[in-house]
Amino acid sequence: MSTERFSRSASGVSMLVIVVALVASASVCVSAQTATNKVPLTHESMWMMKRVGAPVPSPDGKWVVFSLVEPAYDEKDQVSDLWIVSTDGNTKPRRLTSSKGGESGVAWSPDSRQIAFGARREGDEVSQIYILDVANGGEAVRITSLSTGARSPQWRPDGKALAFVSTVFPGAADDDANKKIAADRKAQKYRARVYERFPIRNWDKWLEDTQVHLFVQELQPRAKAIDLLAQTNLANERGFAGRATDSGEELDPVWTPDGSGLVFVASTTRDRAAYASTNTSLFKVCMCGGEPVRLTTSDDSFTRPTFRPDGKALYALIEVESPTKTYNLDRLAKFAWPDPGQPTTLTAKFDRSVGSFAFTPDSRSIYLTAEEAGNEKLFTLPADGGDVTLALDMTKGVYTNLRIPAKASSPILIANWESAINPPELFRLDLTSRTQQPLTSFNTEQVAKIDWQPLRHFWFTSKAGKRIHNMIALPANFDERKKYPLLVLMHGGPHSMWRDNWGLRWNYFLLARPGYVVLLTNYSGSTGFGEAFAQSIQGDPFKGPGNEINEGADEAIRLYPFIDGSRQAAAGASYGGHLANWMQATTTRYKTLISHAGLINLESQWGTSDVIYSREVNNGGPVWEQGPVWREQNPIRFAANFRTPILLSVGENDFRVPLNQTLENWSVLQRLRIPSRLIVWPDENHWILKGENSRYFYQEVHGWLKKYLDEPTSMTSGSASSNE
Repeated sequence: MSTERFSRSASGVSMLVIVVALVASASVCVSAQTATNKVPLTHESMWMMKRVGAPVPSPDGKWVVFSLVEPAYDEKDQVSDLWIVSTDGNTKPRRLTSSKGGESGVAWSPDSRQIAFGARREGDEVSQIYILDVANGGEAVRITSLSTGARSPQWRPDGKALAFVSTVFPGAADDDANKKIAADRKAQKYRARVYERFPIRNWDKWLEDTQVHLFVQELQPRAKAIDLLAQTNLANERGFAGRATDSGEELDPVWTPDGSGLVFVASTTRDRAAYASTNTSLFKVCMCGGEPVRLTTSDDSFTRPTFRPDGKALYALIEVESPTKTYNLDRLAKFAWPDPGQPTTLTAKFDRSVGSFAFTPDSRSIYLTAEEAGNEKLFTLPADGGDVTLALDMTKGVYTNLRIPAKASSPILIANWESAINPPELFRLDLTSRTQQPLTSFNTEQVAKIDWQPLRHFWFTSKAGKRIHNMIALPANFDERKKYPLLVLMHGGPHSMWRDNWGLRWNYFLLARPGYVVLLTNYSGSTGFGEAFAQSIQGDPFKGPGNEINEGADEAIRLYPFIDGSRQAAAGASYGGHLANWMQATTTRYKTLISHAGLINLESQWGTSDVIYSREVNNGGPVWEQGPVWREQNPIRFAANFRTPILLSVGENDFRVPLNQTLENWSVLQRLRIPSRLIVWPDENHWILKGENSRYFYQEVHGWLKKYLDEPTSMTSGSASSNE
C-alpha cells in the first residue's frame, strides 16, 4: 500500500548523533524536568519556528549554503532566502540573498567560489537559473531566459557550463517552437484536457502533455541553452517521463567525471501504470547531443545517480520491481566507470532502506543513513563493498540530508538534525571525538521556552507474534500522578514510520497540549524494521495493523498508570485516515475518531485515485474478481457496525485519496445518524499546508476531542475491550 506514502523530501534522508554531546555542545535538547517558567507549545510557536533547509557544502569544505524560511501565516509575508555559514562553526550564519521569491536547487561551482540556483525574480514569468559570486559578493546574475523556465542546475566539472532541466512541449525543437505552441494554445477558444493513456493526475495536479527535458548552456556571453533530448527517440517514446515527485518530474542529472556527458534518470514505462509496475532507468547523453544510451537494462528502478570523488565508479539507489510486491528496500548499487556493465548491489544484506549517502574525499568509504525504530542512524561501508556497520548510535531524533564535501582535505560530515522537540538545524559531525557541533541555532531560544519532554519508547509482542515498536508524547505540565486520556495517532503510508522528528501537520505535542497522551505505534507495513516487516501488510491492509494498534493502546495503558483507559480516541491522515475508518467499522473502544484524507471504500478508491495498479497487487487481484481483501477489509461493507462519533477532513485538490471517499463516508454517517462533522478545504491537497488552515484544523481537532474525552466515564481505568 505504498500509494499513500508521505514524501520526506523529500523529502527526507538522514544521519545520527550522540544525545549527550548534543545537550552539551548544541544546547538544543530540552530537559525532561518541567520548569515553572516554561509554556505549552502553541500553534503560533510551532508555525513560526524558522525552517532550516538541506546543507549544500562547498567542494573545498569551507562553507555551507542552505535555505531558511521565515514563516508567516499570510504567504505573501513569508520570507525564504539563502544563507551561508562556515563549516568550522566559528562564524554566525549570514544571509546571502534577499529577494521576494525563494531559491531552490543550489549548486556550488567546482572552485567553491560561486553558486547557481533556480529562482523566479522580479521580471521573470517563470523560474530561471541565477549565478551568485560568493567569493567577491555582488548581485546574482540571471543566466537563462527560456520561456519554459529552468531549474536544478549542475556545474560541469570545468566550471564553464551548466546543465539544468525545463518542462517543454513534446516535439518542440527549440524555445521559439515552445513559444509558438504556447501562443497557439492560449488563442484557443475552448479549454479541455484530452488523454489516451494513464496516469492523468499526480497528487494534486492534472498531468499536462508536457515533458521534462535536459539542457546545457555554456557560461559565455549570449550563449544559448541546448535541449539535449529534443527530437530524440527516447523523448518520443510513449511512456517517457522523469522521476515523479509530489510536485512534478525530475531527471536528476549528474555530469560524467570528464564533463563529456550527463547521466540522468528517466522512465519509458509510465504509460503502463494502469496495468503493470513502472520503473526508472539510468541513461547517459553526450554533451554534443545524439541519442541517449540506456545504462540499466533490468526492470528495477534506479534513482539518485552519484559519482564518487575519484570518478572511477557510479552509484545509485536501486529498488527491485517485483510483480508480486509493492514495497522493496532502496539499496545502494555500484557501477564501474567508464564501462558500467551490470551493477553490484552493495547493501544486499543490509535489511534497511538507504536514505542519504555520501563519500569520503579519498573515495574509500561511504556513509549512509537509514531508519531504525523511530530514529535515523548513521552507517558506513567500504566504497567497493563490504559489511554495513553502525557509525554512530543514537536514541533521540533523526539526521537528514547527509553531505560530505568532495574536495576537503579530510571527511567533513554535515547534516540536519531534528527531534520531536527540536526543529531541524545544521550540524557538523566529528566521528573521531563522537561529538557534533551546531552550525545553526535559529530556534534554540524558542525551543528552550517550551514545556515538553522527549518521546518515550516501548515495545511489545503482538498476539500474532510480531515485535511492535511504539512511542508516546506527553502533554505540558505533565504529572505522573494524574490520569490522562489517550489519543492513538496512526501514521500514513503505510510504508513510512513514526519518527522522533519535528512536524507541522501532526505535531505530537500540539495534539497533546489539552492534556492527552499521544500514542505512536509503528504497525506492520512500517519502514525502519526490515523489508519483510514492511511487506507483511500486503494482503492484510487493515485488520492486522488495526489489531496491532489496538494492542499497542492496551500495552500503553498497562505500562503507564497515568493513562486513563476509559477515555481513548484515534486519529490519522491518508493511510492513517483509512485505519481510522477501519476502526469505525470494527471496534467501539474509541470514544471518538478523526479521519483526514481517509478512504471508506476500497473499490471506488481504486477507480478514482491517481495510482491504481499497486492497489490491485496489494489486494490480491483486480476489484472485479472480488478477492477476499476487497470483501473482508473494505470499511464501507461494515457500515452497519458504525457507531463512533467522527470528525472528517479532506482537501478538494487531493487526487491520491479523492474527495469522493470522504463524501461517501459522510453520506453513510448521515444516513445512520452518527454524530459527525465534515471539514472540506477548497484550497488544500492531500495535506493541510496553509498557516491559517492549519491553525483552524488544530482548533477543530482539539474541540472535537474535548467534546468526547474531557469528562471521565464510569468505566474503570484499564484496557478497553475491542470488538474485533
